[in-house]
Amino acid sequence: MNREQALAGFRRQLDAGQPVIGAGAGTGLSAKSAEMGGADLIIIYNSGRFRMAGRGSLAGLMPYGDANAIVLEMAAEVLPVVKKTAVLAGVCGTDPFRQMPRFLDEIRAIGFTGVQNFPTVGLIDGVFRANLEETGMGFDLEIELIQLASERELLTAPYVFDVEQATAMVQAGADIIVAHMGLTTKGSIGATTAITLDEAVVRVQEMRDAAAAVDPDIHVLCHGGPIAEPGDVRYILEHTRGVAGFFGASSVERLPTERAISDQLRAFKEIPTNHR
Repeated sequence: MNREQALAGFRRQLDAGQPVIGAGAGTGLSAKSAEMGGADLIIIYNSGRFRMAGRGSLAGLMPYGDANAIVLEMAAEVLPVVKKTAVLAGVCGTDPFRQMPRFLDEIRAIGFTGVQNFPTVGLIDGVFRANLEETGMGFDLEIELIQLASERELLTAPYVFDVEQATAMVQAGADIIVAHMGLTTKGSIGATTAITLDEAVVRVQEMRDAAAAVDPDIHVLCHGGPIAEPGDVRYILEHTRGVAGFFGASSVERLPTERAISDQLRAFKEIPTNHR
C-alpha cells in the first residue's frame, strides 16, 4: 500500500463517521491480529520488541540495541503477514551513524508505507534534553527526517509533544500528527506518573488546532499517557474537535495480551480434576 492509498482510506473512514485507529506492533502476531481487528495503520519500532518482551516501552530510548537496525529485523517478521494495511517504520532520526536519505530509500524499498519518528528525544526533558539539543542530537533532526520522508512520498505520522512541534512537523510535510501525552499508564509495566484525561483534552486540542492552522486537512491522532483504554479514547474524542482518532501501542498489544493470557491461565487452573 502506498501513501495515497492509505490517505484515501483514512478519508473514507472519517467520512463514514469512524475514527482512524493506528496500532503499534512488536511481533508478527500482534500485527496480524491488529489487521484482523480493523487497524487502519500499523507501526513497528524498537519499543514494541522490548514491550512484548515484558519491559517498559522506554527501553526503546535506552542503549539496549540499534533502534534502526531492530526495526529492519522486525520488518522481516511483520511485513510478510500484513496483507492490506499500511505499515510504518519507527525511525530514529537522530541516529548519527545513518545516512538518512539512503536509509529512507531502503525503508521504502523493503515495503514500508511510511515512517514515524521513534525513538524520539521528545520524550526526554530537563538538562539531558538540553544537552542533546546543544550537541546536535535534537528534535530538529526528527523534523528533517519527516521532510526527507515526505519528499520520498512516504506516509509520515510523527509524534509531537507541544504546539511548536506540531506546527513544525506539518510545515515539514507530515500527513498525520500524533499528539503524544507521555508513557501509557495501566497494566503491569505502565506508568503511574501521568497527566489527567482532562489535561490531555486541552493539550490534544491545542496541538490539533496548531496543526490545522497550517494544513486544515491534517489528520491528528491522540496517544499515550492516560489515554489507555477505549473509554479513554471516547472521552478525548467527545471533548475535542477535529481529532481523527487514536494511535495505541501498549494499549492495543501489551494491555490486551496481559489480560488475555492471565485470564486464560486462570480459567485452566479452575478446571477440577479426578486425580485422587
